[in-house]
Amino acid sequence: MRVLLIHPNYHSGGAEIAGNWPPAWAAYLAGALKQAGYTDFIFVDAMTNNLSEDEVRAIFEKEKPDLVGATSITPSIYKAERLLQIAKEVNPNIVTILGGIHATFMYQQVLSEAPWVDAIARGEGEAILVNLCRAIEDGTWATDRKSIKGIAFIEDGKIVATPAEPPIADVDTINPDWSILEWDKYIYIPMGVRVAIPNMARGCPFTCSFCSQWKFWRNYRVRDPKKVVDEIETLVRDHKVGFFILADEEPTIHRKKFIQFCEEMERRKLPVLWGINTRVTDILRDEELLPLYRRAGLVHVSLGTEAAAQLKLDLFNKETTIAQNKKAIELLQKNGIVAEAQFIVGLENETAETLEQTYQMAMDWGPDMANWAMYTPWPFSDLFRDLGDKVEIYDFEKYNFVTPIIKPAAMDRAELLDRVMNNYRRFYMRKSLFHYPWIRDKVKRKYMLGCLKAFLKSGFERKFYDLGRVDYWGPQSKKKVDFKFDRNRTAALLPLADDWEAAADKARKARLKAAEKEKANQQPVDEVELEDTADIEAKGIVIPMACGGGKDQLPDEVEETTEAGKKPAAVPMACGGGKEQLAETVGGDD
Repeated sequence: MRVLLIHPNYHSGGAEIAGNWPPAWAAYLAGALKQAGYTDFIFVDAMTNNLSEDEVRAIFEKEKPDLVGATSITPSIYKAERLLQIAKEVNPNIVTILGGIHATFMYQQVLSEAPWVDAIARGEGEAILVNLCRAIEDGTWATDRKSIKGIAFIEDGKIVATPAEPPIADVDTINPDWSILEWDKYIYIPMGVRVAIPNMARGCPFTCSFCSQWKFWRNYRVRDPKKVVDEIETLVRDHKVGFFILADEEPTIHRKKFIQFCEEMERRKLPVLWGINTRVTDILRDEELLPLYRRAGLVHVSLGTEAAAQLKLDLFNKETTIAQNKKAIELLQKNGIVAEAQFIVGLENETAETLEQTYQMAMDWGPDMANWAMYTPWPFSDLFRDLGDKVEIYDFEKYNFVTPIIKPAAMDRAELLDRVMNNYRRFYMRKSLFHYPWIRDKVKRKYMLGCLKAFLKSGFERKFYDLGRVDYWGPQSKKKVDFKFDRNRTAALLPLADDWEAAADKARKARLKAAEKEKANQQPVDEVELEDTADIEAKGIVIPMACGGGKDQLPDEVEETTEAGKKPAAVPMACGGGKEQLAETVGGDD
């Protein structure tokens, strides 16, 4: 059978200003197909090639696939749905599959507005796609869909969700097929080299309320560092990759394996530089190891500093302090590593003063780069529900970190955008005149000037922050700014609280309840009721903790149920906080 994987053509002027990013999902799924004996597959990157609907239609007509599979994050969901509709228009017998984090949790919304989608692949996609291909090939797809785990579909006018497909237990068996990508198209502008996005781990052991990585992947699993470096060596040797970013949310969480990864990278001396996202507390923890990280090729670290005001840090459950943020930046720069500070703006309580605070904080900390991202409440996150009627925009195409979704009480959205742009202008003007050209480290200086080039290029093309499409040309244009929200889209259907999502969510909420009780009583909570915990463990789900850990670390706190049917409760801490770090045994054997 013939399989066609396609990436939606969606652009927002966010991370893509640094270049075209290779859709790693396609390589991982292609690898799974190949391992299962399927070799007749192709990949179409409609985003990188900026393909129109007519061009996509022509490809479908030419390739004649039996199955078309697409993925989607929240802002590209409508584009993905349309691609699969075009496939059905070309040939109604094509089986259409949609995966990704948005479809996983919002499958009711997707199937309700896009009934031409034959199935939603929920969660980790490799095994699900292979099982779908087998069902289609042997002719049981139409009659026996309920036996395929991890999918949702419409049957007799009703939405059906099957039990979850177990996560891949041994992530070292994952073998992506990177040859499916057009590597000459994926160039990292700051360095002018090919770029890749491999991963070292799947999932996250922490449970931040604004994030759903821990729900999507369910288990936190870390690969053998040597095997990860083997993969990177293949990317460098066979595909001429010169820069990569680890796709992990926070690759330094598993400290021991990250150290092993860096030691292996240093030993092999591969001609490649790389970057990561991580927590401030991990940089402080690893102060003595930063020289090793730099020798291993790490040149860019993006830090989730989040906010200037401590009030906002608390709002996001970030227990890092202002002083810690500044110290982490200093440590990175001392070791020749680019330090990027991330600021989240655009909450309900945002004011002109708080936005100015973020700029002044950036100037005080002195990061090499600063990024002001609009707060984007994922519709499947706990925080989205907590916001209630503060969310008035349900046009998911605008959930892209550059469009103000929440309207601050003290200003309109156009003024918010204008003040954010004012921060960017001032910050990078000073950097371009007084900092970047005078950096002594040749590698870092070349890198920073390349980053400046990427900013200028996207600004000149009016792509940065989607400015061209919203008609922003500077302070004088504030009254003409139009974010072009589709107001016809109303409150979306919330995801069903079922199977593995509900199980993980229930465990998290029980722990949060325990923490609240302890805070109210000012006394330790000895135990807390955890319903269905045995069912969670039977499904292979590691009970998650709040981000930052605590004295009870995974997996040691998963103990036998007592006679009273209760379990010891590890009091959750906020993301990035606490002196304790993730136990080094979590996520795989040493």
